[in-house]
Amino acid sequence: MELSGTQKRFFDYLVARITRDGRAPSLREAAIDMGVSHTAVAQLISQLEKKGMLEREGHYSRSLRLIPDSDRKKQIGGGRQLPIIGQVTAGLPMYAQQEWEGSVVVDNALFPGDNLFCLRIKGESMCNAGIFNGDLVICEPRQYAENGEIAAVLIHGEEATVKRFFLHSDHIELRPENEDFPVMHYPFNELLVQGKVVGVIRGQGDSLRSPGQKRP
Repeated sequence: MELSGTQKRFFDYLVARITRDGRAPSLREAAIDMGVSHTAVAQLISQLEKKGMLEREGHYSRSLRLIPDSDRKKQIGGGRQLPIIGQVTAGLPMYAQQEWEGSVVVDNALFPGDNLFCLRIKGESMCNAGIFNGDLVICEPRQYAENGEIAAVLIHGEEATVKRFFLHSDHIELRPENEDFPVMHYPFNELLVQGKVVGVIRGQGDSLRSPGQKRP
């Protein structure tokens, strides 16, 4: 659908902010930047949502997702938006909430795979692989992992963690990249691989790196 001048200006603003910051602005930030009231911003969001230009769930600042193309490929110029799904722990596993926490823009040429998603890391058990507390890991959805790959794994159907994956004849080993954390061993029926980690975004969202690359 065609956008009014105000709607287009607001949509272009959202694209620019997400491209720059890797996240959508808060309602307060948008109101200040646009020089309008919170109510006006909320109305613009509703209008764009009705026109199929964005999606949201729950609180605006945690779940705003732009849909700039009619084919719904989630692409903005040379970038694409990936959903941030819940939170996982690099340390002790924590509950894997299957809900969006927003989205992040990545270079489509670097991450061309289908249905990629991001998970936020809490903890330091993977720091020697360049994955730190507060980082986002970019995951390629998979139900298997090769030995030595860094994978996002669901434990007991409800806890998720990111570790190096090793398949043995009688169990699965999840190995941290920090000597302060123990190696974990599980029977086959207690784990489900969710995806392979193919990239890492620093906690501030200002840089991309491959898993295993140290933070400068």
